[in-house]
Amino acid sequence: MDSGFNLGRLFGIQFRIHFTWFAIFALVVASLSWQVFPADYPFRPWWLYWAMGIITSVLFFGSVLAHELTHSLVAKAHGIPVKSITLFIFGGVAQITKEAARPGAEFRIAIVGPACSLVIGALFGLLWLATQHGPAAVMAFRLAYINVTLAVFNLLPGFPLDGGRVLRSILWRTTGNYGRATKIAVLAGRSVGYFFIAAGIAIMFLLGEWLSGLWLAFIGWFLENVASSSYRQTRWQEAFRRFTASQVMTPDGPAVPPDTTISRLVQEHVLAGGHDFFLVGSEGRLMGALTLRNIKSVPQRDWDATRVKDILTPIDKLAVARYDQDLVSILEQMSADDLDYMPVVSEGRVIGVIARHNLMRFIRTRSELGL
Repeated sequence: MDSGFNLGRLFGIQFRIHFTWFAIFALVVASLSWQVFPADYPFRPWWLYWAMGIITSVLFFGSVLAHELTHSLVAKAHGIPVKSITLFIFGGVAQITKEAARPGAEFRIAIVGPACSLVIGALFGLLWLATQHGPAAVMAFRLAYINVTLAVFNLLPGFPLDGGRVLRSILWRTTGNYGRATKIAVLAGRSVGYFFIAAGIAIMFLLGEWLSGLWLAFIGWFLENVASSSYRQTRWQEAFRRFTASQVMTPDGPAVPPDTTISRLVQEHVLAGGHDFFLVGSEGRLMGALTLRNIKSVPQRDWDATRVKDILTPIDKLAVARYDQDLVSILEQMSADDLDYMPVVSEGRVIGVIARHNLMRFIRTRSELGL
């Protein structure tokens, strides 16, 4: 989801558009303008249908954003960081950096999205009843129908749909076993995916509606793949919770005096030594840390005059890992704060450093070996 551009921030959440979204937006506008609105509101000028199609599509995707925003706000209320909401070819997705810690929290986070879509659908339904005739009524009816359909679709009991997460939360509370609940919800999600694929193929060959059938099969393929990858992720999370920071950390990175200039640091440590993370301190006192991000924040012409103490991240603002902290929570914290490195501490002393790429390599290697 990195390919795209930012729309802005709301409630501390970055809103983004992925490049694939433009394809689905154009498809929705064309479908509404060429087929739906001419049938709902016949004998009108072509430009009116296109204007209605564009307005309706914008409002529809605004509804999708609202759906994802409600997920995100409830997640944040439960202390779960949310980095962004992205519109892409299959609608919208919120980048929530970790799973809920309790089944009740997951239930509330999951159910609020469909509830939001139902409320939006009801509001457009009321607008349709109030207007009855004209372009506004036609658009309101379609938006009510689309949002209710979106809510019903998301409530299907298959992971990763909202209904699948609701199912997992119920099974989790009932069995007390998160892994088992996830496995059942994922199997349900894969079944939903296979059903959509079969239904899409049937629509193509039996009804001759190739575009609708292909799209339905494509959605089914996407759901099956996401469900399978989500289960694999859950399995490795369970496996790697038994490993701690002390098992993957490396010894302290190079410690540099606070009065070192950026130019000297780059020449002696970055270029010559290949290091990209530094602890900064003197006389045994740690002042903070420095990465290439800090260095790049200063124009190169100022490197000779700028000292590392002027651009370091202070010790009280450093995210640190405990030596006995499990790898999954460390990776979640690094992802939430967009960190590449975390110092490891024991009894208030830095004893090592965890690099994101080393952590990922450790996880990937043990997964490939089945360890």
